[in-house]
Amino acid sequence: MIREMLPGASNRILEIFQMGVETRNATFETSVPSWSEWDSKHLRHSRFVYTEGDQILGWIALSPFSARKAYEGVAEISVYIDTESLGKGIGTELMNAVIASSEQEGVWTLYSHVFPENIATLRLHTKFGFRIIGIRESIAQLDGQWRDTVLLERRSKKTGV
Repeated sequence: MIREMLPGASNRILEIFQMGVETRNATFETSVPSWSEWDSKHLRHSRFVYTEGDQILGWIALSPFSARKAYEGVAEISVYIDTESLGKGIGTELMNAVIASSEQEGVWTLYSHVFPENIATLRLHTKFGFRIIGIRESIAQLDGQWRDTVLLERRSKKTGV
């Protein structure tokens, strides 16, 4: 079941983020931020969790692309799934929810940067009409290794862009 992310979910959101950190294929981050730091970096709208019973198994949220007014309709998407629950279609349900919500909120472009080794996440984005706009070669180091990222974007069909 998809529902809005509530403040009481903060510990579980950060636990799932930690799982992504540990894979070394989801983020350049090597530690989990505090909830206040995480919260301050994400938009207030378009935050969802996937639950099974009382257990949160995944989350999705948007971050502003830039503080500049011209880019207020551009957002970066983050989606994280409990590593024990991969391959169950959770990402698909979360992506459906965030795309609908973001369009209602006036977001005209969603973008993401994904490690090329993260095939499942690349497939998820492609399934929802994200297109590859480039490769950032050796953009940053993780564990002393230079890593590339694939840049993807999705334009809203509702905003006429």
